[in-house]
This record gives sequence, C-alpha cells and structure tokens, in this order.
Amino acid sequence: MDPLYAAQRSYRLRDFDTCLSQCTALLEKSPYDQAVWLLKCRALTERGYVDELEWEDDGVDGLLEDHAVASAPRPGTSLIHGATSSSSSSSSTAAAYRPVTASGRPQTGFARVGTSAGPGGSGGRVGTSLDTILRSSGRAGTSRAMTSMGRAVRVGTASLASAPGGAFVDSARLDLRKYAEKPALAKALAMYLLHVEHNPKRALELAALATEAASFSDWWWKAVLGFSYYSLGMMGDAERQFVSALRGAPWNVGLKLHAGRVSIRMDQPSAALKVYGVVGDGEGGDVSLFLAAARLQESMGDGESAAALRRRALICDASCVEATACLAASAFYGDQPEVALRLYRRLLLTYGTTASPPELWVNLALATFYAGQYDLAMPCLDRALTGADGDLLLGDIWYNVGSVAIAAGDFQLAQQALTVATAADPNHAEARTNLGVLEARKGNVGAARTHYAAAQKVGAWMYEPWYNGALLAWRCGDVAGAFSQASKSLQLFPAHADSKELVKLTKQALLTGNVEAL
Repeated sequence: MDPLYAAQRSYRLRDFDTCLSQCTALLEKSPYDQAVWLLKCRALTERGYVDELEWEDDGVDGLLEDHAVASAPRPGTSLIHGATSSSSSSSSTAAAYRPVTASGRPQTGFARVGTSAGPGGSGGRVGTSLDTILRSSGRAGTSRAMTSMGRAVRVGTASLASAPGGAFVDSARLDLRKYAEKPALAKALAMYLLHVEHNPKRALELAALATEAASFSDWWWKAVLGFSYYSLGMMGDAERQFVSALRGAPWNVGLKLHAGRVSIRMDQPSAALKVYGVVGDGEGGDVSLFLAAARLQESMGDGESAAALRRRALICDASCVEATACLAASAFYGDQPEVALRLYRRLLLTYGTTASPPELWVNLALATFYAGQYDLAMPCLDRALTGADGDLLLGDIWYNVGSVAIAAGDFQLAQQALTVATAADPNHAEARTNLGVLEARKGNVGAARTHYAAAQKVGAWMYEPWYNGALLAWRCGDVAGAFSQASKSLQLFPAHADSKELVKLTKQALLTGNVEAL
C-alpha cells in the first residue's frame, strides 16, 4: 500500500496517532512534501481539537467586564440580574428547587460532553522530531518537483520542516503572507494555530492576510478572524466579523452559535436570541440553535420559554437526549412525576437498558416513586448502584435511597443510606442535613447540631441546614443562636415563610426578654 494512502486511511478512520507516525516517517524522507505536511497538520489539529461551542459558560467572571455590564439593564435583558419579579413561579428556580446544580437531586442525567485542552492533554502542543532536515532556498511552488514512489510531490519551503526536537510548526518564523496566498495550506495552518498551539494572535495575522488575498469575500476567514478576536477578548471586533461572515453564509449554524456566544459574553441575551433565529412559533430550525436558545432562556430565568424551545428541538430530532432529559427534570420539579416518568422511559429506550447511565436510573426511580409506583423505585436504585463508578455519584445515589426511605417511613434504612452517602462523599450537604433531621427526631440534639454545622460549612448555597439549626436552637432555648441562623436562612431563601416566622418570634423574644423555649 502506498504510504501516503495508508496515512490518509488512518486519518479517515480517526486513528490519528498512527497517521502521525506514518506522516513523520514520510517527512523524514521528504521534509518539504506539502501533501504529507498538510495531512499531518490536519491530524494534529483533529487530535487536539476543542469544540468551542461545547465550552462551559464563562460564568460571572466573564460577564463582569467593563464592556459587558450595563449600568441599568431593563428587566429580562441581562444575564447579570437573571430572572425578574415578573417571571412566573414556574419560570424562576426557587432556593428549594435545584434541578440543574452539580448536587441537585434528581439530576437531569445529561451532561454536555466537553473536550480536553491545554498542555499535557490532547489539546496541548504536540511536537514531532525529525532525524534529518533538508533545507533549500527555493520558494513554494518554484522548486522542481521530486518523485517519491511514483508520486508527484509538491515541494514547500524550509519553513515547513520542523526543527530537531521542536514543535511541528515554528509559527514565529513563518512567512504568513506566502501562506495566505495558498488557501489549502493557510486554512490547515490557521486551525493548527488555534487548536494546537493556542496562538490566536498569529492566527489573527494569518486570517487578516488571507482575507485580503481573497478580496474580503471568503466568509471562512472572517469566521477565523471572529474567533481569534473572541479568544483575545476583543468582543466588539469579534461581533463585527461574525456578522460579516453570516452575510456570506446565512445557513451556517456554527457561525450563528459563535455569534450568539459573543453576544452572551457582552451580556446581550436578546441579541443572541435574534442571531439564533428561533423567535416565533415555527417548527423549522436546527436542534443546536433550539438547545442553545433554551439554555440561554433558562439562565435568564424564563423556564417556560426554555421548555417550549426544547419541545421544538424534539420535533426536529425525536431522539435528542438533552432536550428530553431537561424536559423530564422540569416536569418532575413542576409536580408532574407522571410526565417525567414517560420522558425518562423514553430516554431508557434511547440509551438501551444495558448502556443507560446511573443518573438515569436514579431519576427513573424517583419518578416512579412520586408517581405512585413504589415497587419499581428500589430496583431502579439498585441498578444505579450497580453502574456507579465514583464516590460522588455513589453519595448522590445513596442520598436518593435515603430520601425514598424517608418518604416511605423507613427511618432506619434512611439513616443507614444517608450515613453511607456521607462516607462516600463527606461534603454531601443534603445528606448531612437529613441526618441531622433524623437525629433531632430521636432527640439526639448534639448529633443533630453536628450534622447541621457540617452541612452549613459545605453547603453554603442551602437554606435548610440554617433553618433546621435555628429551629433546634429555638427549641433548646438558644434564642440568639436561633435568630442568627434564621436570618442566614432568609438571606439564602428570602421567600421562606417558616424562616420569616422564626425570625419574627426570635426578634420579639429578644426585645421583650422572654426567652422561654417552645
């Protein structure tokens, strides 16, 4: 088999390591072979490729920039302020319901798959050493073609060759203007600079020269310019480039997603939704755009619009796992366990019984329990425990076993399950809170306080351990402690009626001097 064809076959089979070794062997014989160089460059790029569209959200740090935060945004137009008071009760997530947090129970059972990047991983810089380097002074395309194994070889310049023991491409000494005139090599090099070397500055220079060489008519190079500007934090320039690229390729879904991410980074969610083009009740569109818009609506606190977009995504792709899982979680927390059960069973059919993740079995168990099918809950949890492969996941599963046992009235099983959950995950705040409740029911005040204190330390987002601790302190006669903890509970969950009542009682007791316990 021809060695180049063998390398191309390995590339098509996505066996990038084999492809790279075959290309390296060919480049040792002919360091300036453009075809082999191009194939190796693409193989390195694919092996270290990071899908920017699957990156996690930038978070508050990405939004708190001088160009991003509006001084007085209108209600519902900023990601900084989230949901507004005008949102319906089902659209805003209260502190008592945490369906999409890392430790929220039940979970959606769906995790967006990311890609590795950075030094040391598949996205790190990959170097290839050559034993012998042949140099020539000929320019690209002007040297006389050599022949190798009967194949005509297009010869490149010395800049194509790697230094012994160095990186595959030394971008610092490349003449980018010459590469910009060769679109095939330039595009491969641009992706290499972005995804392997992580050098958006050089990629920006190459894209600018290539755009000029293409008479500003190639939308692909405008997209590279936009992503380079985005990587450098120049959001305004990135937005202009993506908008210009979309004029040349209005059908490109990836460009729309990139442009939407720029608008989100600039705290302009309404502009992002307009770019996605999902406004309206039409059934046409792309699944990726619907899902991106749904995540954005959910981050703004509009759960109803997010659910509607996910239903439209299911119309386009009935097997969309993310849309089904998120709709099931929304139905569960919306007091519709029967609907959630149907959706989770649909996911079970999608994955297959043997390949279903443990989270799905947990969610299925909770949905069956709250739908009244009590005999199916424990077998589902048993299947989840069988497939669990980490302490954190085991802690979550045993916590759910304890929750089901508490709802069924088996407090002994509940305490055992919650104890195992805290052993698997010592920072499991919800399990420690429920253990404190069980200990308080048995009259073990000291143990209950210990569990509440531990839950307050590791679960700073939870109001339950603070309220439970305040209630226990009030009943034990510690009015000052009860007032302090109840006030903290109200800070975390201002709408909690019991915390308001307890604050009122403790404040009145402190003012009147009547500290008699209930």
